[in-house]
Formats: sequence, C-alpha cells, structure tokens
Amino acid sequence: MMKGPPIEQSAKLALLECLDDVPFCKVTAVDLDIPGPGGRADVVLRLLLSSGEKQILIVEAKLNGQPRLARDAVNKLLRWREADPSAYGVFVAPYISPKSAEICEREDIGFVDLSGNCRLCFKQVYIRREGRRNKFAKRRDLRSLYSPKATRVLRILLFNVGRSWKVANLADEAQVSLGQVSNVKKLLTDREWVRSGERGLRLIEPATLLAEWAENYDYRRSAVRGFYSPDKPAELEEKLAQTCRDYGIRYALTAFSAAARLAPAVRYQRASAYVVGDVEHLIERMKIKAVSSGANFSILAPYDEGVLHGATEINGVMTASPVQTYLDLVGNRGRGEEAAESLLEEVIRPSW
Repeated sequence: MMKGPPIEQSAKLALLECLDDVPFCKVTAVDLDIPGPGGRADVVLRLLLSSGEKQILIVEAKLNGQPRLARDAVNKLLRWREADPSAYGVFVAPYISPKSAEICEREDIGFVDLSGNCRLCFKQVYIRREGRRNKFAKRRDLRSLYSPKATRVLRILLFNVGRSWKVANLADEAQVSLGQVSNVKKLLTDREWVRSGERGLRLIEPATLLAEWAENYDYRRSAVRGFYSPDKPAELEEKLAQTCRDYGIRYALTAFSAAARLAPAVRYQRASAYVVGDVEHLIERMKIKAVSSGANFSILAPYDEGVLHGATEINGVMTASPVQTYLDLVGNRGRGEEAAESLLEEVIRPSW
C-alpha cells in the first residue's frame, strides 16, 4: 500500500503542514494514540487561535482512502464529536478520492491526504486544496484490480450491469479462481462500486469503474504488429474473417474496425484485430506484408484471451465487445478518444 513512516506520523506531518498556512493558528500540543469515545485517536492536535479560542483536532489515519474506509473513519470521528461537540474530526490517508471527500464533507469532517488535497473548516479557519493527482496511484491494489485475470471478472460485471452474482458463478463465467473473484470483490467493495446482498454481488458504479480502468489500460500491453496491404480496411476485415473461419482461428476486430460496426458513424483508414492462433499462417494466406511504418492493418496478440469475451458477429465478422473496443480506442489520442466517447454514449451507457 504505502511505504515509509507509519501512517500516524505521516498524518501528523501532513496536517501540521496544512496549518502552517494559517498565521492566526498555533499548535500547542500534539498527542499520539489517545483513547476516547470512538476508540483510540491516531493523532490529537491542540490549537490556540489568535482570538484566544482553543480547538482540538481528532485525527483518524488509514493506509487507504477508498470510500468504504473513509466511511468507517467518519463514523469513528462522529462518535468522538458526539462526546465532545467542540472537537473537529479529520480523516487522513495517502489519497482521498472525490467520493471519499464528499463523504467527509457531508458530515462536516475534515480531510487531508498525503498527495496534497485537503479540506479543513472549523471556527474561522477554512483551507481547501483539490485537484492534486494521486501520488500513490501505482500501488498494489491498482495492479491487482487490473491484472489479466482480474479484468476477466470486470468484463463480466460490465457486460451484465444490474445482475447479481454469487462468487462461484462469477468465477465460472470468468474462468478464474474463487480467490481471484474474492480479491476483486474486496477491491471493488472498498471503492463502494459494488453492493452485496442475499442474491450476490452487483456492480452499481459501472461508469466509474470503466473510467478508472481506462486510465490504467494500455492497448500496447498486447503485442501489436503492423502490416500493409493494397486492400481497403473493409476488404482486409472480410479476408481476415474468411481466413479465420477456414482455419479455425479465433479473432475479433477491435479499435476503429469494431467501433465502425458498433457505432457506424466512425470513419477510419486502419483495420485492427485480435488474433489467437497461427498468425504466421494467417499472414501468408492474407498476403499482407509486415512493415515498420505506413501500416494499414494491425494484428494484436492479446495479453489475455479475456479480451475476446463478449465478442459478437456483426455482418459476418467477429467484433470485440463495446467495452473492450472502448478501452482500445481510449489509448489512441485524438480521433481514438472521440470514437471512444461516441461509443460510450451511443452504445455502452444505454446498455446499462
């Protein structure tokens, strides 16, 4: 999660740094690990304002600022405030997402993160900083949530928004272990993107999940090879489909090739497809030439066969799912991002 000093010490330093900007506020004492009505406080700051008023800040620090943990911290700080209405609660974590910040603000709880964002509002003090990027974005939970096997689970959830899943059924559908599904469930629960009930696990924040996945996705994770042919993109796609049918090769169009079938207004000059199997034989049969520049056809060897999950046949050609196509387009600057946005609004959101 986070390396370095204990989170309590980091929380104290981050809070003191915020208060340094307030000339009429003096820190008179800093206490660590103090017992109280909400359990032990990680840090207690005692302040003296220039007006002569005193103020106590009760700090709850966590190694993760995801919404579920933010809500737990807020509930603990509220118990402190019930016992002492003059105390002001502050939640501290490495990074506090906008949703976690909203949870704090709704209950009039302050927050400070180690990435530079904060909101403190008590007596005449008001400090707010926002928009700082997550310095801890490459932490282990992101790598775990968007690992090849984990993304198989994410695809199932995004393809079936509104459906509830038992862990065993989800594991079978995604062809991963029960442990893998349980790990994904925990990571999504911490973000409050899923809801669990008697009927099972259900995705409730598909747009937020897809947006974060897109930020952490790179289509070049799959091996990309460029080819040239005098044929037009549509002709290349038909040749690909016919050759793959003839030789039992699994494939699916993606990027602009898929988007043009899913949202027909998309225009493009370069065909793209995932291919699983004997690519060399395919190249020979299609009579395409490998090139380092000027390619009009890209073949991607998928980083995981899960990219083909949800592929459907459109006009006789296998086409990657809208979600996979969206992810592959987002990484293409300019027109790729535009096509991805069109696909999101015209196809993906309506399906949710």
